[in-house]
Amino acid sequence: MDYYKPVEIARELQISTSALRHYESWGVVPAPERAANGYRLYTGIHLAYFRCLRAMFPGFGVKVTCEVLRFIQKRDIDAAFWLVNKEQAILHHEKAAADQTLAMLDTLELPPMPNRRLKQRMTIGEIAAFTGSAPSAIRHWEKEGLISPERDPENGYRLFSPVDARKILLIRTLRGTVYFLKSMKEIVQAVENQSIDKAKKITEQAISSINERNRQQYLGLHQLIELCKELNLVTK
Repeated sequence: MDYYKPVEIARELQISTSALRHYESWGVVPAPERAANGYRLYTGIHLAYFRCLRAMFPGFGVKVTCEVLRFIQKRDIDAAFWLVNKEQAILHHEKAAADQTLAMLDTLELPPMPNRRLKQRMTIGEIAAFTGSAPSAIRHWEKEGLISPERDPENGYRLFSPVDARKILLIRTLRGTVYFLKSMKEIVQAVENQSIDKAKKITEQAISSINERNRQQYLGLHQLIELCKELNLVTK
């Protein structure tokens, strides 16, 4: 049987030998046998594990990758593949949301500013009634940093302005799509500042990032299949 020195694998993957030991300690790579002098004896199977690990990190993240490889060590290929499938479904949902957002921005009509006679300071109940939004949703959007109402210095209650009302109306318009993007806050701020082009650019960048991650996932899946072949879990 051919063996690989840690430095040989580390050199191929462009990582340090200490990183290889870290992966072992995580339990995501089978523990290698040891030579008489205590040196690790890595095999072709270990190399396949390390290649898969490094290839899957960019597209699936550390947590999911480690879970997948633990399933593979148990020879539970179905659990591993369904976990991967779930992550791909999540990414597909993000892509659909981003595409819908971009389409919406092409035809978006900004909510009109509330009537000037509207109260300059409203309670959460009043702003909820005016915008047709649930108070719980408004509190959630505040928690996400999408709106920042003032607080009554005496009792700490939220005080919403007409500008807050317009933001809430805007969020209600976009929440079915862009809400699922990490760039939701940037898009809301851009639209609020009348910069639809900037909002589109942010959304296009999000789509580009999603496309890149999709490519990375398939590169990772290629190495996962190669690992499964090495372990005779799938037909070569």
